[in-house]
Amino acid sequence: MFNSLSDRLTATFKNLRGKGRLTEADVDATVREIRRALLDADVAVPVVREFTGRIRERALGAEVSAALNPSQQIVKIVNEELQEILGGETRRIRLAKTGPTIIMLAGLQGAGKTTLAGKLAKWLKAQGHSPVLVAADLQRPNAVTQLQIVGERAGVPVFAPHPGTTSDLDVPTGDPVAVARAGVDEARQKLHDVVIVDTAGRLGVDADMMDQARRIRQAIIPNEVLFVIDSMIGQDAVNTAVAFDEGVNFTGVVLSKLDGDARGGAALSVASVTGKPVMFASTGEGLDDFELFHPDRMASRILDMGDVLTLIEQAEKNWDKDEAARMAKKFADQEDFTLDDFLAQMQQIRNMGSMKKMLMMMPGAQNIRQQLEQFDEREIDRVEAIVRSMTRHERLAPKIINGSRRARIARGSGVHVSEVNGLLERFAQAQKMMKKLAQGGGMPGMPGMPGLGGGGSRKGAKNAPKKKARSGNPAKAAQELREAENKRANAVPTGAAFGQATGDFDPSQLNLPKGFDKFLGGK
Repeated sequence: MFNSLSDRLTATFKNLRGKGRLTEADVDATVREIRRALLDADVAVPVVREFTGRIRERALGAEVSAALNPSQQIVKIVNEELQEILGGETRRIRLAKTGPTIIMLAGLQGAGKTTLAGKLAKWLKAQGHSPVLVAADLQRPNAVTQLQIVGERAGVPVFAPHPGTTSDLDVPTGDPVAVARAGVDEARQKLHDVVIVDTAGRLGVDADMMDQARRIRQAIIPNEVLFVIDSMIGQDAVNTAVAFDEGVNFTGVVLSKLDGDARGGAALSVASVTGKPVMFASTGEGLDDFELFHPDRMASRILDMGDVLTLIEQAEKNWDKDEAARMAKKFADQEDFTLDDFLAQMQQIRNMGSMKKMLMMMPGAQNIRQQLEQFDEREIDRVEAIVRSMTRHERLAPKIINGSRRARIARGSGVHVSEVNGLLERFAQAQKMMKKLAQGGGMPGMPGMPGLGGGGSRKGAKNAPKKKARSGNPAKAAQELREAENKRANAVPTGAAFGQATGDFDPSQLNLPKGFDKFLGGK
């Protein structure tokens, strides 16, 4: 969404590098480029004027930091001002103190409200809530059926007492206000703690439809009225948002289609013009492509500073804790990293979602955006097919995979032999790196961490006992594994554990304050 804006701002900041101080002419030139970048991104003119005015004022003022050079100072100011026009801080749903929390969705025709209702319901369900969807859009053909399908995919019940219209020739007969009111009553009876009411799309100039939305609001008295806006509509987003704010007085904004190729002006304009915060963002077509909107993280994405916090949250949500614990134990025991482990890690990454989206959250990703856009998500499927075409023993001992085995694996996975060779080479490098880390050697080319070895002389590494290679014979390899486990189980500790002494201890040998020895033995 913000690729063009990110490129323009990044190029602008590069021109400031190497300057010891910024003159007024430098600041004016930078502000001019920022203004052009924002206007090209379809940001509303009043927002651009106010935004660049604050940047110029702060950049020319006495606001300096000894820890930052002038170009970094400008980036810091722009980052803070971007956060401000995006809402300032993260705004979460205000839950009702008693009874169900009622959320009403409103927006333009085609903004994606029905699909977003399912995304919001699934997101709330994952948060531990029990939502129900109410089909109050009786005007759009098959809107009720679509909501039922979306609700089924999300695993959320749908209250739909009226079928609505099925074609453009049908005349709407149901009462959306009565359906919305009955849906709230149904939620109270069945103890749902969240009600999401999907209303019909309407135009800002459609007085009758806007009046209908106003009557639904008065009938159900929602805790939140979310205005769903298409992120791709550009500067017209401001006029639309103002019309809906006057019509239904919404409390928050949801940006849909944020994964599109538009320039992103809506996201940077609506919150600033209406004073209503952006609360959620829809980032794709899947029901899981939905996230809480964080102004600070979005500002970091726009400035190509990455969004590592969102990446960590996705990992925590989707990462298998048992698998992570198993790998940690294997790593601590210095066991070989096998192709089965490699496959398990690939599946963990797959569970986190699109690899391309995750990589775009890394700092500096805009510099390699062209390569990322050419990245084929199906590459993970090909790697998985190659590994699954191997026998169990080949995964445990890849060194036995000779030419004939590689040809068989290539035929079984539907790839060329060169792709099998490339995978085995990459795996061998990963295996060496994992072994070096497990032995405390640190990452290649990096100094060792205190207490973990590494960074020392090569002599010590040469004198370290070498781990015996696993046999290529399956029966012998299994026997060696059992012997190693028995040896670890019967090993006798040679030192004290948790500070417990193993022999006679004389406190007088320690340089302690006078009289302190009574606390160490009571002598």
